Amino acid sequence: MAKLIYVTNVSLDGYIEDESGAFDWFARDDEVFTFTTNLLRSVGTLLYGRCLYETMAVWETDAALAAQSGLMADFANAWQAANKVVYSTTLAAVSTAATSLERRFDPAVVHQLKATASSDITVGGANLAAQAMRAGLVDECQLFVWPAAVGGGKPGLPTGVRTDFALLDERRFQNGVVHLRYRPVTRSTVRPQLRTDSWPGPQPVLSPAAPEGPGQGRGGRDVVSGL
Repeated sequence: MAKLIYVTNVSLDGYIEDESGAFDWFARDDEVFTFTTNLLRSVGTLLYGRCLYETMAVWETDAALAAQSGLMADFANAWQAANKVVYSTTLAAVSTAATSLERRFDPAVVHQLKATASSDITVGGANLAAQAMRAGLVDECQLFVWPAAVGGGKPGLPTGVRTDFALLDERRFQNGVVHLRYRPVTRSTVRPQLRTDSWPGPQPVLSPAAPEGPGQGRGGRDVVSGL
């Protein structure tokens, strides 16, 4: 059975974008870029929500991206070779080849896809990944942790669900990014209530739950940030 892998960039404090929706701390780095391209080559199907799909589609619709360098051409070729499934209730049509559009996320269909796929599958986008994790479908989480704390925003992992993980592997890059590969080992659908009666300091607070230029998404984010 193929694995379903959640791949994302996160800040040091666990967010994929800050409170303004920006993610400009994900600066392009050739070492990270090459690693990401090799990861992309190893999977056969990419599951996307609408927003991330529209960000990533430029790797097929904008030929100028691939023309910028050999590294970018390699990534574009790998992205175009994969099958894509986009989940959206509002997207009228897809703009790329080898791409299907689904109106709702059906865990049974994804489970069947895992059972029949010959290569692993990635899920991209925090909202879609949260649905897959709550359904118990995610077999690995691969986080690219960037050395910046943004203080709040959209969490990279779902809120309201406790999940324990086992560390499978780690890789440190020269720019300070760390790639962490985890396997979920236990799940709970109820977040445990925090005890505050014995906390000696301030009470803890739980966090709430189209490209701008060549190779960049909103907030200047490199569009290699999601598989």
